[in-house]
Amino acid sequence: MNPTYTSAQKAIHWAVFLLVIGLYGLTYVEELFPRGDPGRALVWWLHISFGLLLFALVVVRVGLRLTLGTPGLPTEMSELERWAAKVAHVLLYALLVAIPILGILLTWYRDDALSFFGLFTIPAPVSPDRDTARFLRELHSLSANSILILAGVHAAAALWHHYVRKDDVLKRMLPEAAP
Repeated sequence: MNPTYTSAQKAIHWAVFLLVIGLYGLTYVEELFPRGDPGRALVWWLHISFGLLLFALVVVRVGLRLTLGTPGLPTEMSELERWAAKVAHVLLYALLVAIPILGILLTWYRDDALSFFGLFTIPAPVSPDRDTARFLRELHSLSANSILILAGVHAAAALWHHYVRKDDVLKRMLPEAAP
């Protein structure tokens, strides 16, 4: 078991964090434009492209976690704290996988193609269905709200470990200082 996360694991962790926050923010930017406005279409295109990037990074992150493992938790943590940490991480990963998948399905059921920054496009393999799209949008939104709450709890726990417990839980995910 590694004493800390690798530089790649740390970089992906923080990139995923920034993408989740940015994608959530884009949903509010979209509302600034009326339906049919090219600005709204651009925001939607960016949301899809960055969402696909998020999905790719999550796949890499899960792969790294499975191959490299994670640092052990501090021995001072109780069994309940260890269990809570594991449950929180499983839920975070489940949401990080579910949200982009729901977004992909939502895009397709709206009869839109997936475009990754214009580099490639994947047409919808399903027939458009407004009811299914509406349901998927609700699930996508609920999951996005849930991940923000869970990420906030995750961050609060890391800060608690750092400032109250004074252990290395937060430090092992922070970028290393330059010499």
